[in-house]
Amino acid sequence: MSSPLQLTVNEIFHSIQGEGTWAGLRCVFVRLTGCDLRCAYCDTEYAFHEGKRRPLEGVLAETLAFDCPLVELTGGEPLLQHRAALPFMTALCDAGRTVLIETSGAHDISQIDRRVHRIMDLKTPSSGECARNLWSNLSHLELRDEVKFVIGSREDYEWSRDQVHKFDLSRRVNAVLFSPVFGKIQPVEIVNWILEDKLDVRFQLQLHKFVWDPKQRGV
Repeated sequence: MSSPLQLTVNEIFHSIQGEGTWAGLRCVFVRLTGCDLRCAYCDTEYAFHEGKRRPLEGVLAETLAFDCPLVELTGGEPLLQHRAALPFMTALCDAGRTVLIETSGAHDISQIDRRVHRIMDLKTPSSGECARNLWSNLSHLELRDEVKFVIGSREDYEWSRDQVHKFDLSRRVNAVLFSPVFGKIQPVEIVNWILEDKLDVRFQLQLHKFVWDPKQRGV
């Protein structure tokens, strides 16, 4: 008899969504442990190793108990635990939740339940992990999905702009998100570049870092 599915969970918390097209709405975040990337600007290094293995059923019950219509699976990199993470997201969808997943773009997204809104973070040059982007993922993107670029320099911006044009991303997904590396680049710089290029993307800030201390966990 096979053992019950388990997830290694870093934290589960109820907050507001700080990014993307769902920004400002109540959201339950399920942060899974582990990541195989080491982005230079990572703000959740504590999720690399800290966490506890828990039965999927218990994680699902705790998540649903918040009685919140929006749930995001994040990390770390949640798809490192795909064996349990995929059925977990399907169970959330079956329970009537709107489900988001934030993933690095370095792992196959094709097996994710098509009801889930995929937010794929394509790694820019300054991340140090640009070579890890799994470009075949772009063929699986749908109009319900979002693509995020975290930008820390002019080089990052130009690289991101070129990918938007090359893959016609603004027409293929729900939103293309340009987000500044917090504390490294002035947001106005990115805004000015977007306006100069008349680029059809959505500029965003991480709202939770303005509501709470930027280093505070569980928000």
